[in-house]
Amino acid sequence: MRVHEFLKLYESGHRNFKGVNLSGADLSSCILVNVDLSDANLTGVNFSRAFLTKGTFVNAQMQRANVQFAKLSESDFSHANLTKADGRGAFWVKSDLSYARLSGADLAHVNFRQSHLQCTNFCGAALAGVNLREAQVNGANFAWANLSGARLYGANITAAQFSGVNLEHSRLNGLNFSGQDLNGVSFSHAHMKGTNLQHANLTAANFSHTQLQHANLQQATLVGANLQCAQLQRASLVEADLSRAYIDQADLSGAALTNATLKETGLETVQVRQQSASRKPTMIPSMPRQISAAASNLYMSMSYPQ
Repeated sequence: MRVHEFLKLYESGHRNFKGVNLSGADLSSCILVNVDLSDANLTGVNFSRAFLTKGTFVNAQMQRANVQFAKLSESDFSHANLTKADGRGAFWVKSDLSYARLSGADLAHVNFRQSHLQCTNFCGAALAGVNLREAQVNGANFAWANLSGARLYGANITAAQFSGVNLEHSRLNGLNFSGQDLNGVSFSHAHMKGTNLQHANLTAANFSHTQLQHANLQQATLVGANLQCAQLQRASLVEADLSRAYIDQADLSGAALTNATLKETGLETVQVRQQSASRKPTMIPSMPRQISAAASNLYMSMSYPQ
């Protein structure tokens, strides 16, 4: 169907365009509210700055489509194919993109707040600065995606995949990563206060300058992790494996390290001290120079046992 024919039908009140072929069409800045383009061929369509609110795009073919700064709120894109689409700055609030394919898409600064993204494929997508607050992303695939600066407060991330993802400078306070495989993931400078990382695989993960106050890291695997300058006040590291972790200048004030593995961290003696501390104030022994400032902070926090 030609663009002028499509727009003429829409202006006359027609809304059902299921299965239509508009591949390559220029519909930028058009107002197409309540339109039904389910199963449509929209490959390479230009929807930039268009108003597509409350639309239906179920199973639509939208590979390489341009939806930059488009208004897409309260729309249904479930099972749609948006592979390598350009969606920078799009407004996708309260929409349904469950099972949609967005691998390789550019979705920087997209607003997905309160959207349904169950089992959505974001593999390799550019999601810098994305807003996923209160979104349902359970089962979503974020493998190798760039989520730097993303906001995920209140999101449901159950069974989501984060292999090789970049979460630097992201806001992840209170999220539940329990039991997830986060091997090598970068959380540098992220906000993770109260985050649940119990039983998580954090081997070689980067937590440099990360805020982890009150985080739950019980029985987590942190072998070779970078915790330089991390804020771990009151965090629980009970039975965590911190072998060969880099903890220079980390703040472990009040952190729980009972039965934690601290091999080659410089904190081995601190673990012994915590387990045998009495209720009476004790003198802080002189420390060898090779023990980092993190150890000093922890010695200070345990001078008066909790």
